[in-house]
Amino acid sequence: MKFLVDAQLPVRLARFLQASGYDTLHTRDLPQKNTTSDTEINDISIEQGRVVITKDSDFVDSFMTIQKPSKLLLISTGNIENSELERIFKNNLSTLIDLLQNNNYIEMNRDEIIVHQ
Repeated sequence: MKFLVDAQLPVRLARFLQASGYDTLHTRDLPQKNTTSDTEINDISIEQGRVVITKDSDFVDSFMTIQKPSKLLLISTGNIENSELERIFKNNLSTLIDLLQNNNYIEMNRDEIIVHQ
């Protein structure tokens, strides 16, 4: 499983996923860093088979209309401390990985994981 973490989420999340054994990039790792356009992020997602992890609802609109990015994990926790976000990921990572194997759009908030069809 490969991930691309969008600019609204902390680099710490990308590093956590890397430490968990997943090929993960943060937008800060890209040539244009956090100014990388949504279009470019979508293209990277498709070219490299990466799940885009974001809080940005623009990616939901893009996914629903043109199926880009290839897979989407929307984080809908609202404002949250980095340590709390990491804890939520740690507690749900194996479930997320399993769901992302067979689903293209998943949403995670503080209390649940929602599979969108």
